[in-house]
Amino acid sequence: MGWYNRGMLPDLRLKDVLRMRKSHPCGSFDWRVIRLGADIGLECLKCGRHILLTRRELSRRLKLIVARNEDESGGLG
Repeated sequence: MGWYNRGMLPDLRLKDVLRMRKSHPCGSFDWRVIRLGADIGLECLKCGRHILLTRRELSRRLKLIVARNEDESGGLG
């Protein structure tokens, strides 16, 4: 989708696809948001690995939002 302000975590929704600054050991840069809360749950799109990152850590590692989930729920399930 595009670039974002690095000082602030963008409004995320479930199933958004994010691109990180560094690759996962499997070689993928892209992750899908699977959990929202104090920690953000991510799933690697290549190998399926799940990780949890704090919002602060995610804002440091995030490069851009590749695809937005256009669901009307606003990220609530």
